[in-house]
Amino acid sequence: MTKTINLREVLLNKRMLICIFTGFSSGLPLYILISLLPAWLRSEGVNLKAIGLFALIQLPFTWKFIWAPLFDRYTPPLGRRRGWLLISQLALLLSIPAFGALHPQLNIWTIAYLAAVVAFFSASQDVVLDAYRRELLLDNELGLGNAVHVNAYKIAGLIPGSLSLILADFLPWSSVFFITALFMLPGLAMTLLVREPLLKNGAPKTLRAAIVEPFNEFIGRNGVASALTILAFIFFYKLGDSMATALATPFYLDMGFSKTEIGLVAKNAGLWPSVIGGMLGGIWMIKLGINRALWLFGAVQMLAILGFAWLATVGHSLPWLAVVIGVEALGVGLGTAAFVAYIAHTTHPLYTATQFALFTSLAAVPRTVANAATGYLIEWLGWVVFFLFCFVIAIPGMLLLLKVAPWNGKNKVL
Repeated sequence: MTKTINLREVLLNKRMLICIFTGFSSGLPLYILISLLPAWLRSEGVNLKAIGLFALIQLPFTWKFIWAPLFDRYTPPLGRRRGWLLISQLALLLSIPAFGALHPQLNIWTIAYLAAVVAFFSASQDVVLDAYRRELLLDNELGLGNAVHVNAYKIAGLIPGSLSLILADFLPWSSVFFITALFMLPGLAMTLLVREPLLKNGAPKTLRAAIVEPFNEFIGRNGVASALTILAFIFFYKLGDSMATALATPFYLDMGFSKTEIGLVAKNAGLWPSVIGGMLGGIWMIKLGINRALWLFGAVQMLAILGFAWLATVGHSLPWLAVVIGVEALGVGLGTAAFVAYIAHTTHPLYTATQFALFTSLAAVPRTVANAATGYLIEWLGWVVFFLFCFVIAIPGMLLLLKVAPWNGKNKVL
């Protein structure tokens, strides 16, 4: 007998409110690193080559699964999830203002080391927040809860990417970094106020168990062939979209758009459709289930790539730029909502930190590969053919759905 889902009960509960705080707290330090830090360095006269190398500070987000078992194995005084959250959030609250005490021309290496520290604790916070959210949400809330988290994550980018830059025109950078760091306080308050999730069977007893058992459980649950298929799906599902958007700003510039046009249109046409897409995706998933959402949202995400090929043909057109960016952002919002919910559903409650970190790290690899390879592909193929190639490269991820999330499958449906 199918259980009727009360949409109002799923939408309006404390767990969804908590997901807003987890998303905001998770997104803020990353956007400080990728938005505010480069702006500060450039405004202080640091050359572009040096600023470009700062992209390497994102490596902890790719390798976070290496130390994730520590968060499954050991339990600080406040609890296995809340304790580690408190440690990582306090570290971020103290380290982010330290940027303001440094001078980019004189202390560039110190800034690089500090940025690596912030990246490490930001990635660590992500590991624990992902695990906490998986243990907090009911199965029928995974889609919407993760969509709320992702959207709050994106909205957090408005602080370092907009508010902090405006403040920098009126205040010294030391004050800007201090004020920006204070936005970590809502997440810290959440950590202190929420309850520790209940764990039925207990945490792993040894560090070896925390490292080995998550992999043994995942392979044992699905079999080697099925486990590899799931990992391949996680790698390929968003590969086409990642490649298509890796050099989006240079593409817009090549099409003749000014920096002001790109800034105004891209910010407004990109952020809000993505947020709307994420929320709609989360709500629709309550009725559709994860499997069908992966099919439908993945198709939208895939077809949106063709918009870039069309824009490359049309050239400079502000209306088409807004449409293409908006449709692509909507598709990404939908696809990400289903994708993150799938990853959460695939983890085992005993090993959420390690397995979630492994899956999200694997999902981040295409972004790294895309950033390294797309420039060469574009020079070889040209923009139009490149985007068509990105469309084709998205097909394997959709085909793998036949195995990992069949349309009428029961194993992954909410």
